[in-house]
Amino acid sequence: MIREASLSYLSPKYLLLILGVILTLSCLLFMTLNNRGAWDFILLFRGKKLLLLLIVAYAIGVSTLLFQSLTNNPILTPSILGFDALYLLLQTLLVFVLGTISYIQLDSLSKFGFETALMIIASILLFRLLNKNNNSGDNELGRVILVGVIFGILFRSLNQLLQRLLDPMQFAIVQGAYFAEFNTVKEPIIWFALILVIISAIFIWQLRFRLDVIALGKSTAISLGISYQRCSFVILMWIAILLSISTALVGPVSFFGLLVCALTNALSPTASHGIRLPIVFMLSAITLILGQAIFEHLFNMKTILSVIVECIGGIVFLFLILGRKK
Repeated sequence: MIREASLSYLSPKYLLLILGVILTLSCLLFMTLNNRGAWDFILLFRGKKLLLLLIVAYAIGVSTLLFQSLTNNPILTPSILGFDALYLLLQTLLVFVLGTISYIQLDSLSKFGFETALMIIASILLFRLLNKNNNSGDNELGRVILVGVIFGILFRSLNQLLQRLLDPMQFAIVQGAYFAEFNTVKEPIIWFALILVIISAIFIWQLRFRLDVIALGKSTAISLGISYQRCSFVILMWIAILLSISTALVGPVSFFGLLVCALTNALSPTASHGIRLPIVFMLSAITLILGQAIFEHLFNMKTILSVIVECIGGIVFLFLILGRKK
């Protein structure tokens, strides 16, 4: 199992209750803090932003937890497969081919659909590689991760090459896609993303018991009667869809999922995904909502939340690596 020890002495019911209360208070604080305008405008404006944060929190937290359960490794994130690098390469390529004005005028919903389809196709190719040799055991997934890392390096190299051919205005547009932005609500996408998130939550919740078995490893899952190839394919598809949702809404995020999953592994009193899935969602939502409220109202947007979150996530990543080595 990927969860080696728990720091929580609470029962799952009380832990979920406490996190639910904290999440509710965080939402109320975000909606009401420093309200100096009309309530109808404030509730509508902040409500859309709150919905964005909840969607992104679910997409990043759950996709990372699914990937760690599939790989049986608590220090990996889906970004290691090169999805973030592919997204950034796509943005640079669109600016390079279409130009600045045409890129800005792109229909956001069509762009979102194209990015989602591209990431799903990439996941299918990785899955086909995963199942190319059914007799190689658990090393298949390690080979897929290695190929994902190699393609990620390739995408970043091509991205840097294209950036050298851009003019300063185009380069500035591309650089804006490098950092996740939790303050901008892309309204045409958010409602479509909400529908996908609700559908994914229903299907992933039905997979929670199979995820418990898959987290034991491929050979154990097969011996217990799990159709490993089919379940791996379904999990990879949902990971790709959730990643495309988060990157299309706010941009690439590498270490935030690792941070909240590490907290989930530390706090969860059980390895059951029926408990860990709600925990990782609520921890992700609490982190983003409280963080955004603090940066908006206390620091007056003088820095970017994603930078701080990624910095802390990187430190947690190093801590996990050094801790496992020790």
